[in-house]
Amino acid sequence: MDRLQQARDFMQALPHARALGMVLQDMGAGRAVVTMDYDARFIGDPVTGVLHGGAISALMDTASGASVMSHPEAPASTATLDLRIDYMRPATPRQRITARAECYHVTRSVAFIRVTATDHDETRPVATGTATFTLERPIP
Repeated sequence: MDRLQQARDFMQALPHARALGMVLQDMGAGRAVVTMDYDARFIGDPVTGVLHGGAISALMDTASGASVMSHPEAPASTATLDLRIDYMRPATPRQRITARAECYHVTRSVAFIRVTATDHDETRPVATGTATFTLERPIP
């Protein structure tokens, strides 16, 4: 089984990722792309049908973690230390959300990530963020 399929299987084993309908589309060399289809259960504003920011932040956090795990210096495990999100605009109702994360720097114990969430209009982000994750390396 290839690494992408292993990561997809791992993601589907996470109850929150499965409940939110997250799908790992691509990953490798410190990058990950995770999607989440529109689901009325996650509406944050019933008048407009816009998704709740918490669902989008969970998607961005999960994509960020996947980017760390796909980094060439991948650790045995990782966890979120900090996640800062700037919401740029409401996600368009009934549109799939895509989070693209890049783990752009790794130290001995911390990984640094940039992440962007978009809907069908990939030129205008729904949200952008930065994150730091722990790196727990295997004991030699």
